[in-house]
Amino acid sequence: MARRRKLEAPTAADLDKLDADFKRANPAAAPIAQVAADAAGAAVLDPGGRAEAALEQAHKDGRLIVEIPLGQIEVAAMTRDRMDMSGEGFEELKLSIQANGLRLPIEVYALPPDPGGAPKYGLISGYRRLAALQDLTKNGQGEFATAKALIRPEVSPAKAFQNMVEENEVREDLSHFERGRIASLAAHQGAFPSTQAAVDGLFATGSKAKRSKIRSFAVIFDALGDLLTFPKELREKDGLQIANALRSGAEPDMRRVLEAQTPNSAEEERAELLAIAQDFLTTPKDPAKGGRPKKRVQKPGWINPQEVRLDSGISLAHDHDGTDHIVRIKGRQIDRDFMDQVLKTLHYMLDKPD
Repeated sequence: MARRRKLEAPTAADLDKLDADFKRANPAAAPIAQVAADAAGAAVLDPGGRAEAALEQAHKDGRLIVEIPLGQIEVAAMTRDRMDMSGEGFEELKLSIQANGLRLPIEVYALPPDPGGAPKYGLISGYRRLAALQDLTKNGQGEFATAKALIRPEVSPAKAFQNMVEENEVREDLSHFERGRIASLAAHQGAFPSTQAAVDGLFATGSKAKRSKIRSFAVIFDALGDLLTFPKELREKDGLQIANALRSGAEPDMRRVLEAQTPNSAEEERAELLAIAQDFLTTPKDPAKGGRPKKRVQKPGWINPQEVRLDSGISLAHDHDGTDHIVRIKGRQIDRDFMDQVLKTLHYMLDKPD
């Protein structure tokens, strides 16, 4: 068996000899010992320099998690896609943060500092998490007075809306109305040139059918958003029907009904809007003409167990609030003189002698 040769490190004398030989062959070159020393020094100093540069770059790219006092974060810097923070899920989130801390950081972007020079940040995503921290601090739990956050680079309004919506779309817990609402508001605030562009930009990963439905609920928000009491409870099928009726001119009638009285439940509000929608959507289409005919055909009969439409086009609806019975009369031809005659007739019927 061949004997293994033992390798030994070169001595200082060996290096000097190599250096002298190298100089004779390359007079302009730096000494080998000097090159080795420079390389050794660089190896010692460079890791720290590279780490500092990498840390600075991570901060610029918004990949560095920092602690920010809650008072420096402006929730209202952007219109939110969520409409409320109530519900069992929100309480569970607070309990989770209370037990385990904030595991997922929020996203913010830098705003101009306040007059005193303190930094300010606008919230991009993490609305529920920030609201949970705020609730916990209000209850005297000062350990939650800061939030773990990623400070994102300056982004366009459109990109900020996209980041916010993407976070909630992953969880799929926004209602149909909230999706339409944020698309409409993003367009109105100039982040997108139109509502259609806002829907296409904010929900780019959604199917064509999904984006079409969101545009329908944006129509509902634009026409009735200031009057609806239970918008989040509006179901997809009913919302699409109401949106189609709004496109056909039902907005004045629907607003008139919503302004007349606040509904007591989502079911009541939905029934009132659908009754009007049916008036606009039960018109037979003339095959010889394009588009929807202007004249509508109202079918008499019972709309539901509590409401009937008469041959005259007037609808009578009955409701009961526990102590009193309420009759609602709806129709285009109703005015003050008409109601005076109705009251006189009711007075006679209820007060006539036996």
